[in-house]
Amino acid sequence: MADINIVQEHTLTPKKARDAAQKVAEKLAEEFDLAYEWEGDVLRFERSGVNGTLTLTKHKAEMSIKLGFLFGAFAPVIQSKASEKMAKIFGAA
Repeated sequence: MADINIVQEHTLTPKKARDAAQKVAEKLAEEFDLAYEWEGDVLRFERSGVNGTLTLTKHKAEMSIKLGFLFGAFAPVIQSKASEKMAKIFGAA
């Protein structure tokens, strides 16, 4: 199983950070056919062979993704796309 961990600092208010996280979730859901739901300040997402979280703190957004065996080969591509989207959305502040 491959693990991906991405930390993106931000200067957003809690509401704007949550709105930004929602945008990340929507884009990843569309590209990778993921289902997602909020549990407090943690956004959980999954599909067959992939599960992860996007945790919001005061100045950071932390994404953790666990990839099953079949998706492990795509870890570099998935990490690149997820990092790019997080930097674009959270770093834009």
